[in-house]
Amino acid sequence: MNFHYAEKKVSLPANVHAYAEKKVTKLQRYFRDEADALVTFSVEKNRNKVELTLHAANTYFRASESTSDMFASIDACVSTIEGQIRKNKTRLARRIRQDAFVREPEAISSFVPDEPEETEFKIVRTKRFNIKPMTREEAILQMNLLEHTFFAFRDEEADGAFAVVYRRNDGGYGLIEDAE
Repeated sequence: MNFHYAEKKVSLPANVHAYAEKKVTKLQRYFRDEADALVTFSVEKNRNKVELTLHAANTYFRASESTSDMFASIDACVSTIEGQIRKNKTRLARRIRQDAFVREPEAISSFVPDEPEETEFKIVRTKRFNIKPMTREEAILQMNLLEHTFFAFRDEEADGAFAVVYRRNDGGYGLIEDAE
């Protein structure tokens, strides 16, 4: 497992990183391939916050926990992600397809245009990621795992056309698809 650490407004001793590495490494057993873990430590209002993002087999898992103890926050994050993995890996294998956690992306795309349309708009952050073909149910599942309100993907049901699923205010889900 590959580890990356970030510390926001806090400087931690090496034993905290070692503890996080020991706990997060236990999650490796759920994946066939190598996984990447980003662990972000911060202190906000006298609370020790840990954000853990795990990327394995083209799926992202994210947890954020805040407690009075940094070690307890690490344990809580690992526990949360382990629950997500157990719950959703079983669902993917049973309802969608057996190889849901091992599929490779077919194309690399970016949502950022090459040139800005107007000079008034300022792009302050750019994210690049692989957009893999998946079913609509998989896209909703991935959006929920990331705790985002929308998720872009290539829709297998529409021959790989670009689509976006989003969470509606009424609790349901919406789909934006290419009209062509």
